[in-house]
Amino acid sequence: MSTDPLGLALLVIARNAIGARFGREASAFTPQPELGQPGATFVTLTQNGQLRGCIGSLEPYRTLAVDVAENALAAAFRDPRFAPLASDELARTRIEVSLLAAAQAIDFIDEDDAIAQLRPGIDGLILSHGSRRATFLPQVWETLPDAHRFIAQLKLKAGLPGDFWDQDISLARYEVKKWKEA
Repeated sequence: MSTDPLGLALLVIARNAIGARFGREASAFTPQPELGQPGATFVTLTQNGQLRGCIGSLEPYRTLAVDVAENALAAAFRDPRFAPLASDELARTRIEVSLLAAAQAIDFIDEDDAIAQLRPGIDGLILSHGSRRATFLPQVWETLPDAHRFIAQLKLKAGLPGDFWDQDISLARYEVKKWKEA
């Protein structure tokens, strides 16, 4: 568990939000001033190291405390890739909270130029084309360390072919601060 006061507060808020749905009592945490400021987070749930849910916000539009609580609920109960979390799963579910920095557009000439600019392990990436949009958190580099595969899988996530490229694709990168339960 994080010892950073903000990280600890975010993890407790996320677990409390999910636990409240099961009638669990909330755990206390030390309030942090950042919790009342706008913030964008992703909440990732895992069980035995395997993804169990991940939902988030790419841009801040509500307070950090509300954002992490709502994203925790969405990851637990509304991630379309998984059945809603059951009460007996909560104890074995680990929570990770990623706090996103503002995304910065990447200027590039072509796909090779875009790939050359990526910073594996550092950059989260947002890919947009028309109405399609997808993101990978920087943590995804752990399972997709090759930049070509990383971007191909991100295109697939956006509903595009992995080998698709068009001059109208836009890319933006962001960094995260992350905290994870032990």
